[in-house]
Amino acid sequence: MPQLHLTKVAFGCRDLETLRARVSARSEGGEIRVPTRMRPKRHEELLGGNLYWIVKHRIIGGVQILRFEDRSDGRIDIVCIGEIQTVAPIPKRAHQGWRYFEFDPATANADVSGIGDLPPQLYGRLAALALV
Repeated sequence: MPQLHLTKVAFGCRDLETLRARVSARSEGGEIRVPTRMRPKRHEELLGGNLYWIVKHRIIGGVQILRFEDRSDGRIDIVCIGEIQTVAPIPKRAHQGWRYFEFDPATANADVSGIGDLPPQLYGRLAALALV
């Protein structure tokens, strides 16, 4: 059974290096906290999974989810390892907030269509036209 993960759009990130810089700037003690309004209902299944970041309509990397912590303002922190693990680009439409993502690394490179290898600008235009 595939591990359960989350996906989240890396708003304002142009590429992997921008995302790496953002994560390292927010990292404290080797951990990064990603605030969210609601605790995922399947939070126990997410422990050990990843929070994958979407940049330009592609999943390009993720951080491992360690735990969920309540905040004093009523929100929840998704506490993750403060280092990005890159993955082969996986096409994914943008969305608001986070979404569940079942992913099996053994089949990650099974995409023979070549869609994940398209240049980001071309893929973005095709996605905007609902062609991919």
